[in-house]
Amino acid sequence: MTSSGFTLIELMVTIAVLAIIVSIAAPSISTQLANQRVKSTVSLIENALKEAKAESVIRRQDIRVIYNDSITPRTITIENPTAILNTYSINDRSTINIIPTPVSTVTFRPNRVISGDNDVVYSICDSGSSSETLGQIRVNKIANISTTYSGRCL
Repeated sequence: MTSSGFTLIELMVTIAVLAIIVSIAAPSISTQLANQRVKSTVSLIENALKEAKAESVIRRQDIRVIYNDSITPRTITIENPTAILNTYSINDRSTINIIPTPVSTVTFRPNRVISGDNDVVYSICDSGSSSETLGQIRVNKIANISTTYSGRCL
């Protein structure tokens, strides 16, 4: 009697091998997803800052970029003295620290500088993983915006 098909043992061995492969790959996929969320949030904030910088020159007025973490979803808002120009929602799993600490607003002036005496640094991490890349956006006194991916989140 000849039969074509799989035996129960062959099927169980195949499932065991697949389970081992998935268990090896899962942590790597999780880290990649966390890194991608960090890069997405960095890109969103960087674009908002660049938009505000351009608007301040075009409109010839101060434009503020406000990070609001007191509401859900957290937002980045671009506004001039009379109106809100744009609002961006931040991913719930992204954590953002701004240095200097009490600063949540960056004001771009038409003469291509920011208000205040210090550079402003946005540090972005992902709360879903402890080993992801740290993304940083630095806005210096003359309104240059630079992005780096280095180090690990604490």
